[in-house]
Amino acid sequence: MGSKATTWVVTDGKIGMVSQAMGLAEAVGFDVVAKTIRPAAPWKWLPASLWPAGASGIGRGSDPMDGEPPDLLISCGRHAVGPALWLKRRHRSQPFLVHVQHPRVSPARFDLVVAPAHDGLSGPNVLQITGSLHGVTDAKLEAAARRFAPAYRQARRPLIAVLIGGSNSVYTLTDATVERLIEDLKRMADAHGAGLLVTLSRRTGPGAEKRLREALAGVAAEIWSGEGENPYLGYLALADAVVVTCDSVNMISEACATGKPVHIADLPGGGDSKFAAFHAALISAGIARPFAGRLESWSYRPLDDTARVAKEVRRRMGIGA
Repeated sequence: MGSKATTWVVTDGKIGMVSQAMGLAEAVGFDVVAKTIRPAAPWKWLPASLWPAGASGIGRGSDPMDGEPPDLLISCGRHAVGPALWLKRRHRSQPFLVHVQHPRVSPARFDLVVAPAHDGLSGPNVLQITGSLHGVTDAKLEAAARRFAPAYRQARRPLIAVLIGGSNSVYTLTDATVERLIEDLKRMADAHGAGLLVTLSRRTGPGAEKRLREALAGVAAEIWSGEGENPYLGYLALADAVVVTCDSVNMISEACATGKPVHIADLPGGGDSKFAAFHAALISAGIARPFAGRLESWSYRPLDDTARVAKEVRRRMGIGA
């Protein structure tokens, strides 16, 4: 392997997929090239287990996948499975192939599969993690704290980062849930004299977003407008605690990387889903607690699956730490 080892990050461009794969790629430490694929019909509708051996699944508008292969290829998400396996077949010994998330094909087809424990996937080349990989590191948090601290110097303390997602295939952000969340946040802020740093998701929806902005306008230190520099890392870095809705494994995992108290706000749904298993694992480990309108304080070792996985990738590639 040359001095300029490279990693290709192959995803369909969705933020959740990119953040996981890029987080791992950055932690491994090679030069990183992002490759976005646009899945071709009919493969985008079919699981990779049904693809014929010669199919790449790469459609028009995808980034080029020709030329010298990378030393390491990290794929994430179901649309990246087929293209990653196709590239591995094409170049044989190179690249070292890592897939993030359950690939829905035999893990033996990859050099390493990184999957959440709640997926129940196991095998000699499967590495289980608690939540999701991400790019939140101590260094990035320290830099964000320096960058954003002046903006919130006059904010009430303690500062609480409030990360609000929205409806997905498992949970629903109902009007009633929005009202309950507003009341819980107001009660917590009033009881502790706290300032709220609120960020919303595209999944929050325009109606819920409007209501949250109106109701929390006099309470929050800031509700990010979605314009200008994204203060997300600044919120995590400067907050004394975090409240995060239960619908995003990524957001919760990033919050748990801070070592600060993480309060998980429930939404209707969940049941016996993988989300619920993930929440239960965090609560059992003393990392997170359910949010009930109270600010609690506790300590834990920050969740750092990304660094652990990066170290294992380098070990399996025969590279020193």
